[in-house]
Amino acid sequence: QVQLVESGGGLVQPGGSLRLSCAASRSIFSFNAMGWYRQAPGSQRELVARITTGSSTIYADSVKGRFTISRDSAKNTVDLQMNSLKPEDTAVYYCKVVWVGVDFWGEGTRVTVSS
Repeated sequence: QVQLVESGGGLVQPGGSLRLSCAASRSIFSFNAMGWYRQAPGSQRELVARITTGSSTIYADSVKGRFTISRDSAKNTVDLQMNSLKPEDTAVYYCKVVWVGVDFWGEGTRVTVSS
């Protein structure tokens, strides 16, 4: 089993920044991939960014150039740096990892971008 705990969400003004962190109960290098997803009210959950064990990254077109996904082996976390936030980034953000072929999800952290 894998436990994931997200943190770093909150209320921020448009143009501001937030850094989300997902702490894992196992070594991050035991996962095939780690990623951040988000779900806005009335919408389906969507991929925001993903990083593989080989450090390959994928970003949604809507966040390219603004968001950066990274791993911190010392803290055993996968982080999402979000800059130039827009109201349309408002959502609950979820961390997901793939371990031995199984998806594990965190409970989410809410991000609200509003003036």
